[in-house]
Amino acid sequence: MRCTSHGGPSPQVSTRGMYTSCPRNEPDPSLFGSPVVTQAWGMGAPLPMEFQDKVLKCVDCGTEFVFTAGEQLFFHDKQFKNEPKRCKSCKGKRVAVLGAGTQGHTYAKTETRTNCSQCGKETTVPFRPTQGRPVLCRECFQQARHVASA
Repeated sequence: MRCTSHGGPSPQVSTRGMYTSCPRNEPDPSLFGSPVVTQAWGMGAPLPMEFQDKVLKCVDCGTEFVFTAGEQLFFHDKQFKNEPKRCKSCKGKRVAVLGAGTQGHTYAKTETRTNCSQCGKETTVPFRPTQGRPVLCRECFQQARHVASA
């Protein structure tokens, strides 16, 4: 039997769908719905990578830390280009100082004191009311939402 993709010696298919005796180590076309593009595998395209733990040095404190194979796989899957620069403790300190997810921007929470348009009770709302729109206290808002859903 000959290799179906390049006519070489008889292939043996492993459980991963790769030719074990095929010199090009190409995927078995019978395991896929469409034909295999041999140029992608045979012309120097990267094969699946295996990751190993790496020891890196923290840029802040200078201690060495392990960049595990699992973390490397995560970075590869997310297409991150750079390896981590900081150990976990320095990264935690940096996030605490800068604030996670804010990217340097701090947003002040707006609280406005106003009167409820329905009952007239004084209340605070987490936004600046605009002219022409009713502002409700918590009780009236809950009541209006309950009526609207029924």
